[in-house]
Amino acid sequence: MKDAAAPIRLLALRETPLSLDEVHAAVGDDHAGGTVLFVGTVRDHDGGKAVTALEYSAHPTAEAELRRVAEKVVADFPVVALAAVHRVGELTIGETAVIVAVSCAHRGEAFEACRKLIDDLKHTVPIWKHQRFADGEEEWVSSC
Repeated sequence: MKDAAAPIRLLALRETPLSLDEVHAAVGDDHAGGTVLFVGTVRDHDGGKAVTALEYSAHPTAEAELRRVAEKVVADFPVVALAAVHRVGELTIGETAVIVAVSCAHRGEAFEACRKLIDDLKHTVPIWKHQRFADGEEEWVSSC
């Protein structure tokens, strides 16, 4: 039976800017022939409205849920290494909000596992986005 914890190299929620180099280094492995990284950034629009800023908030259980998501991906795919980091706090347009990365023996597996990781993170980890629009309106968006 595969040790589900060994491939999980980095999981974090952070108030400080995220480092692509750190995440990429975390999933580096001589057994991996393919590494896929996804970087999510704060865009300047949503639903046809101009976004000026946003804030991410996380429930106290978010890190534990992030670990459950990572463990499920490791159990379902032949993952060599996995990392996921998400920002919390105030972010401005263009800032990196989330980085996920997966390394596998082959590129196809890495693409599939990375897609599953970001999709499940966005759908199940309790992180909320508070958007501020140019017209003065505000909106809370739940990940779950």
